[in-house]
Amino acid sequence: MNMFQNLIFRLVDLYQFAIIIYIFMSWFPGSRESSIGQFLEQIVEPYLEPFRRVIPPIGMLDISGIAALIVLQLARNGLGILLGYF
Repeated sequence: MNMFQNLIFRLVDLYQFAIIIYIFMSWFPGSRESSIGQFLEQIVEPYLEPFRRVIPPIGMLDISGIAALIVLQLARNGLGILLGYF
């Protein structure tokens, strides 16, 4: 079970890294239109969209990505606790 748990944690870490890169890409004009930007959009945007519907931007600052990362980290920690029982 430990190997399965490590695999799940690594996948969540990789997804968090993809979200961070996608958020930083918004600071550079045209970067989201690149092939990497389009790929990240396909895998990250379905997760970020519900957060964007609930959390409005504050001026020019969109904090939905930060909230999404916090929720993903909490889910990762909760899953670690649950898998620790087995």
